[in-house]
Amino acid sequence: MSAEQRENLEAVLRRSAIPVGSGVSEQRRLLRERASARPAPADVTVIPAELGGVPAADITIGGIEARHVVLYFHGGVYVLGDAFQPADLASQIGRRAQARVISLDYRLAPEHPYPAAVDDAYAAYDALLREGTAPSDIAFAGDSAGGGLAVATMVNARDHGSPLPAAAFLMSPYADLTLAGATMETKSDVDPLLSRGLLQPRVIDYTAGQNPASSLISPVFADLSGLPPLTIQAGTHEVLLDDAVRLAQKAADDDVAVTLDLTPKVPHVFQNFYPILDEASDALDRAGKLLIARLASAARMTT
Repeated sequence: MSAEQRENLEAVLRRSAIPVGSGVSEQRRLLRERASARPAPADVTVIPAELGGVPAADITIGGIEARHVVLYFHGGVYVLGDAFQPADLASQIGRRAQARVISLDYRLAPEHPYPAAVDDAYAAYDALLREGTAPSDIAFAGDSAGGGLAVATMVNARDHGSPLPAAAFLMSPYADLTLAGATMETKSDVDPLLSRGLLQPRVIDYTAGQNPASSLISPVFADLSGLPPLTIQAGTHEVLLDDAVRLAQKAADDDVAVTLDLTPKVPHVFQNFYPILDEASDALDRAGKLLIARLASAARMTT
């Protein structure tokens, strides 16, 4: 692993960091600009779709006859992003898991605060099941807020009596909107992307006066019993490191199979930088192998 790669990436991220105090419109514009510079690979097809009334992006990889589906939840602190912006990263997960990917365009705050995102995510998953996709053929994946939303969707589905997917892969999950994790302070100097000052206004946008410790807002406080196996990855240079660690511990406490995979000295959702960071490609490879194994195991259990 190259220290030079990490140092170069950190320098780039610090130069392009979203300014603290910037408004939602400016943050959305900056994120769109970044995403436009990262098109999906040439063998990846991304087309508009719809699932349960929720807009989505259908992502397929050339040469993969996919039986399995990865339902992908994008990041952006529930206020930024769309289904198409993470197409490159999502396609890398689909490639490694030998799966088609459906990325959800769930509604965003402040225009649509909680529970809009949670409602959309469950509606889409329920529609996927109703269309005939076996839950054993489905895995969830998500980055940052999308990681938190993936967990909230499984908790919500369980509480609705719906069958659960085979597995979930969470990258730097944003799982505590009370911002109580110790690394919110202890990692603030080494995180080039996020900070309490950047996150706090967006928490207010999303929660809109509701308790940020509610289980479907901050799944680190949820009862996770009965959930499928989780793979949680994070870097040690991010203020949300504690979210990942505490979520993994809560899963273990609730008897959920969980793999916590921490990579030293890399930033938030470092997997996104797989073209220039060896650690990112390696982490995606590890996650892909786990997803394949867990999908295969779920299939055996249903036959």
